[in-house]
Amino acid sequence: MKLLRYGPKGQEKPGLLDASGTIRDLTGHVADITPEVLAKPGLARLAALDPKSLPIVSGTPRYGVPVNGISKFIAIGLNFSDHARESNMPIPSEPPVFSKFVSCLSGPNDDVMLPKDATKGDWEVELGFFVGKEARYVCESEALDYIAGYVLVNDVSERSFQLERGPTWDKGKGFDTFGPVGPWLVTPDEVGDAHDLGMWLDLNGKRMQTGNTNTMIFNCAQILAYLSSCTTLMPGDLVTTGTPPGVGLGMKPPVWLKPGDVMHLGIDKLGEQKQKVVEWRRG
Repeated sequence: MKLLRYGPKGQEKPGLLDASGTIRDLTGHVADITPEVLAKPGLARLAALDPKSLPIVSGTPRYGVPVNGISKFIAIGLNFSDHARESNMPIPSEPPVFSKFVSCLSGPNDDVMLPKDATKGDWEVELGFFVGKEARYVCESEALDYIAGYVLVNDVSERSFQLERGPTWDKGKGFDTFGPVGPWLVTPDEVGDAHDLGMWLDLNGKRMQTGNTNTMIFNCAQILAYLSSCTTLMPGDLVTTGTPPGVGLGMKPPVWLKPGDVMHLGIDKLGEQKQKVVEWRRG
């Protein structure tokens, strides 16, 4: 099942993508796609619906973030050994954890806005997952049962703020629009093995990143179990799991985002995103 939210920003409606790629309206069954809907009974009720019985959404509406009401957006850094090497950082023995502020969340095809004083904007195609039930000290063998669905994420970064202005990464990761998510949340039954998915990112039509989730250092079960020992994960929490090599930081010389650039990225079974890079503007 592919769940989504569509419509103008702040006015999104719940929807479902059927097998033919048609958006179907879910407003007759749920008011929105929320953390409560992601809990197992909520997903089961939606999965029992016949998509052909749902109204067709005409046109090509904007996609929003697939879940409304995300309380935590947690990220894992350096989760591909070749990306760690290109970043001139050691291979981690434990998952490096940082936060992306929830205010950075944006639709998968919305513009990415460089912040004031940005000099080193960068891209990162990543596999994300949504938590489906409260998780606290979960064992690794049971961890995948806590995942409600998988999603495509672009972990946009401002490297100068991340790496050159103090010891923490968060402030280089959480600027407005730095969290494009979607277009859909795809439930585990439809994804199958989340650790064998091709992933890629193009900048202005040139392939920059090519990878596969099978080369992650820490898999989704290990990540969820680890995080649940650090904090209580709640339904609707979003975790993004790291990027393969090919980021701007790793180029020789480095390549940084500039207004007018276009990022196009995708992961097998999770869809694609496309964002135009724009300069900072108020509001």
